[in-house]
Amino acid sequence: MPRFDSPSVFGAILDRSAGSFRFAPRGVAAPLSRRYQPGTLVLETTWSTDTGWVVIRDALTLAAWSDQGGPGEVAIEHETDRSLIRVAYCIEGEVDLELSCTPRFEYGSRSAVWSGGELGEAWTENGGVELALNTGLDLELDQGIISGSLKLKQGQTAFCSLNWGEGIASRPRSAPEAAERLDATQRIWREWLLRGNFPDHPWRIHLQRSALVLKGLIYAPTGALLAAATTSLPETPGGERNWDYRFSWIRDSTFALWSLHSLGFDEEAMAFMRFVRERAMERDGDLQIMYGIGGENDLTEHTLDDLAGYEGAKPVRIGNGAYDQKQNDVWGALLDSIYVNRLALRPEDASDELRGLVRGLVEDAITAWPNPDQGIWEARGEPRHYVSSKLMIWVAVDRGARMAAEYGNSGLADKWNAKADEIKAEIIEKGQRDGVFRQHYETDALDASVLLMPLVRFLPADDPRIRATVLAVRDELDDGGLTLRYLTDETDDGLHGEEGTFLICTFWMVSALSEIGEREDARTLCERLLGLCGELNLFAEEFEASSGRQLGNFPQAFTHLALINAVSHVIADEKRSARAGSPTAVFSEMRDSTE
Repeated sequence: MPRFDSPSVFGAILDRSAGSFRFAPRGVAAPLSRRYQPGTLVLETTWSTDTGWVVIRDALTLAAWSDQGGPGEVAIEHETDRSLIRVAYCIEGEVDLELSCTPRFEYGSRSAVWSGGELGEAWTENGGVELALNTGLDLELDQGIISGSLKLKQGQTAFCSLNWGEGIASRPRSAPEAAERLDATQRIWREWLLRGNFPDHPWRIHLQRSALVLKGLIYAPTGALLAAATTSLPETPGGERNWDYRFSWIRDSTFALWSLHSLGFDEEAMAFMRFVRERAMERDGDLQIMYGIGGENDLTEHTLDDLAGYEGAKPVRIGNGAYDQKQNDVWGALLDSIYVNRLALRPEDASDELRGLVRGLVEDAITAWPNPDQGIWEARGEPRHYVSSKLMIWVAVDRGARMAAEYGNSGLADKWNAKADEIKAEIIEKGQRDGVFRQHYETDALDASVLLMPLVRFLPADDPRIRATVLAVRDELDDGGLTLRYLTDETDDGLHGEEGTFLICTFWMVSALSEIGEREDARTLCERLLGLCGELNLFAEEFEASSGRQLGNFPQAFTHLALINAVSHVIADEKRSARAGSPTAVFSEMRDSTE
């Protein structure tokens, strides 16, 4: 706290001694069930003991208010009240409830020194970060640990709240007040969800949960969308593929705008679009692949060698060394975002400034076209001529040409269309072997990123090369019916060890199968994927098919963005089967309406 990317206070997930906060029945380690209360990010955990049952609700609570924002700022109608509130309710019998709060500041390196403790209130501070704990339990302070206990009987309620910053002054002081704060937070989440457009379908719950995940990963002051809420959860159990994902990636922008606009959340789409455009304008189109959620450019990577890592997976990293890599897909991602977003733009957004930005981005993409890069997967090996990077450069020039035509600059549109055709011809000549598109120009290895080809309309979905590519990736990058991003023994990514199947790649596979007309296979695969989400309907970055275990940082925005696209494809296929003339998919309709 106070930001997603701030040093941890409770870091037990990366080291058992790095800080923890327990509020649960004494002597019971495993809850009976967990779920999000429907339509919210309020967590409900049910515990069963030998003597009774208790339900505990947890939430980072919200307050409703109105701020239209100043110039360049994001208008918001709700904001964090800087509180973690936990309320326990005994539904049967009686339960011995215990509280143990052990903050460890600066990623577990500094202990808390508590003061107070009387009347269920205590305070601690470190380096300007002040925490206040309130509860109805009697508290004991002992060497950085604050603890309490209470016998909760049927019908009784207990609470605790942890507050920081401005939230300390408004902290709840009783169980009814804490419960009301949770109820208000539930209402805010459900009212927000009502703004969306969701189909009447059994998979609606997955679209709604993914929308809530995306909203929960947005840093409201800037509109930035995090890749994930965590750092260093391993992609390989016990391995070194442990990255900090608490930043905002440019490549997420296209997928985020597709998803948010299609579900009806235009305000969030506009906020993220402004964040991305501001980053581009700050440096005259010289784009990094990722930024800090406040717009920071320097994300220098460090390791925290004192932390044991999740189940021993080291190193634990903060920052991300890929931030200054050259990844040539960024121009395509940003220009496609502007293109997709253009129907929702405000009148002033078609300004000379925006047109100048588009022109600069397209010219930068054309300049980058001949050069190798690190690719969409941020490989730490030698730069290559990755097909997916060339593809997104084509997207950049193609979308720029379309917008130039819309702006009435036919000469520039013709020039860029000719260049887009040249880039396409090179990709077709050098990027495929035997009718199948490959990972990069110098290999026969496959890569799941080429599944984007039908989604960005590089070639028609019924082109034999597209069909052959999709089926080859399905068959040769298969792991237990799911899709690997590539084979690690065929790819110089600068790392050791295997990894799980990439969930985003398998969701891309669903969309690609739908595009090429394999609708039953698309639906079957999508149904299987949705069954892997666990009790909270959340997805990490990867999935280990052999164990049924999710891997990597969690929850992963990129995965949930791909889920929305895939589910929308399958639902649209079902509607088309029942009613001739329906669009292929939500995102196809968005694009085709302007082509």
